[in-house]
Amino acid sequence: MQVTPQERSVLESISERGEEVVARAVGWCAGNSGSRNLEGLRATLDLLTEVWGEALPQAAVSHEALEPTVEVAADGRETLHSPPPSLLVQLRPQAPVQVVMTGHYDTVFPASSPFQAVGWRADGALNGPGIADMKGGISVMLAALEAFEGFGGREAVGWRVLLSPDEEIGSLGSGAVLSRIGAQGHVGMTYEPALADGTLAGARKGSGNFHVKVTGRSAHAGRAFDEGRNAVTAAVRIAGALDGLNGRRDGVTVNLAKIDGGSALNVVPDLAVVRFNVRFPDDESRRWIEGEVEAACGCGRGDGLGVSVFGGVTRPAKPFNGAQAALFGAVREVGAALGQEIAWKPSGGVCEGNNLFAVGLPNVDTLGVRGGDIHSEDEFAWPDSFVE
Repeated sequence: MQVTPQERSVLESISERGEEVVARAVGWCAGNSGSRNLEGLRATLDLLTEVWGEALPQAAVSHEALEPTVEVAADGRETLHSPPPSLLVQLRPQAPVQVVMTGHYDTVFPASSPFQAVGWRADGALNGPGIADMKGGISVMLAALEAFEGFGGREAVGWRVLLSPDEEIGSLGSGAVLSRIGAQGHVGMTYEPALADGTLAGARKGSGNFHVKVTGRSAHAGRAFDEGRNAVTAAVRIAGALDGLNGRRDGVTVNLAKIDGGSALNVVPDLAVVRFNVRFPDDESRRWIEGEVEAACGCGRGDGLGVSVFGGVTRPAKPFNGAQAALFGAVREVGAALGQEIAWKPSGGVCEGNNLFAVGLPNVDTLGVRGGDIHSEDEFAWPDSFVE
């Protein structure tokens, strides 16, 4: 493959805008959009809606409303999380080739976090909340589409961009929209960050988050101990059974993350909540772990004890099948034409690419900036990767 003079001209135009593409992302990072910060998410959505509409006036810009999702608080209360809409931008939906591009505008950093702005490290890297994961990726995506729309031959290709507000908490609300949009495409591109050296994620494990609410009967620990039904004890039995699943099947893990419950030491506790994550490499392993989770939760049930399970698998596994291999091979070929050596490796992490794959859409999901230390105050991105 060789780069044509016209293609070279487009690439040069992108490089010339490098500082602008970086500055745009830095500005977006200045506004907190933690997954639970609904006010900040709405402000970010408004900003992105305006910027994308102005940059691509020929495209249709709309909002996709998301269904609320049930959450379980530490005190057992069941509440609804109602995120703002996803942003949908699309052009030429009837073209013979359809590309689906996805990303998210939420971050893991709450409004209370001290990590709220982008700075420069001594080595030249950008350090800030969401600069890699993934407001930097959204800016790269927009720059690519701006350049593409000035390129001849674009009439044969239509595209849809979906930017969601809840990826960092499992895409519980946006998952259905991801599936619907993904099913309309021929190839998918998600702009999560690549590794610092540019390595892409190949195969991905699947993932599920579970919240198990255990209810019992409160009683005085001295006067009426036998009348109580200890929810914490039942939760411990469940947790032990879940932890015992580790090592039983290759590639499957269960991470017990948190247990809430109990009160005064002289009271038999009537409530506990067990929270855990599962990872699995393929659909067969998913069926196995879902069955084992159901059995483990049964350990907590008994006279006067109730168990309710919330959550579940939100990211199906993304194995490196033939379609994925063909797509990554094409990416490697294009990279070579640009003087870049493209490599990939399996990842235990998950993202929207899992959801797109589950509806039959081959995709590369680490097309954003090069960076690292995401989900921490050391998050960074290399500025030259915004236009690579």
